[in-house]
Amino acid sequence: MKFKIRKGDTVEVISGNYKGERGEVQSVVRKKDKKGQYEANVYVVVAGLNLIKKHQRRTGNVRTQVGIIEREGPLHISNVMLVAPGAKRPTRVQWRDIDGRKVRYSSEFDEVID
Repeated sequence: MKFKIRKGDTVEVISGNYKGERGEVQSVVRKKDKKGQYEANVYVVVAGLNLIKKHQRRTGNVRTQVGIIEREGPLHISNVMLVAPGAKRPTRVQWRDIDGRKVRYSSEFDEVID
């Protein structure tokens, strides 16, 4: 399944505690519901945003980081918007068929994103 937001894209948060802040997408995470189906449960992890603290204890002889670890938590994909590379502003994304391949396209700024 192709998403309109991918790893490495710059996004802006449009709702929630981090509204108006920008960052780079580190990963796109799909979560299953109780029936094991993928639905609208798509999340993105954005660098430097939605920081959570995890209390990590020692686990056997494995070298793991111990103590309070601060890391990025997931944001729902509906709460972020792709920033157009040329205009440097948030934009809605469409799919267009250009030269026989599907590309992401911003109709607001009339530019191909990929």
